[in-house]
Amino acid sequence: MKTFFYAANLMMLMFAGNAAANVIVDPQGVDEKQYAYDLQQCTALSTQVEKREGSSGGILRGAVKGAAAGAVIGGVTGGSGSDGAKTGAGIGIAGTLLKKGAERRRIEEEYEYEKDQVLKSCMINRGYKVLN
Repeated sequence: MKTFFYAANLMMLMFAGNAAANVIVDPQGVDEKQYAYDLQQCTALSTQVEKREGSSGGILRGAVKGAAAGAVIGGVTGGSGSDGAKTGAGIGIAGTLLKKGAERRRIEEEYEYEKDQVLKSCMINRGYKVLN
């Protein structure tokens, strides 16, 4: 009986994708067919979570801010304002790209977390003992 339950769970993981891998349910007293059906429905519900989009136009804005700061610093230190602006623009672009990458990773983590929460809540509401 347990072997069938784990085989069914493994099959559902393959069909449902990664979301089902994030929920651990106590198998005691669980009807395998009903579990598979509920897991499929809850996984489908969790895919309705919308991924938040990051801000746009940041690279140009970062370059402009960096160029302005570089020109000011170059002018104050006695150097060429245009050289400082070029350096500042490069630094602004690099900094913005790093910030955008970190923002994308954070958004992806929040998205996956919310999908997991929807899946777990759904399974709990259907009477399963979710262990994680």
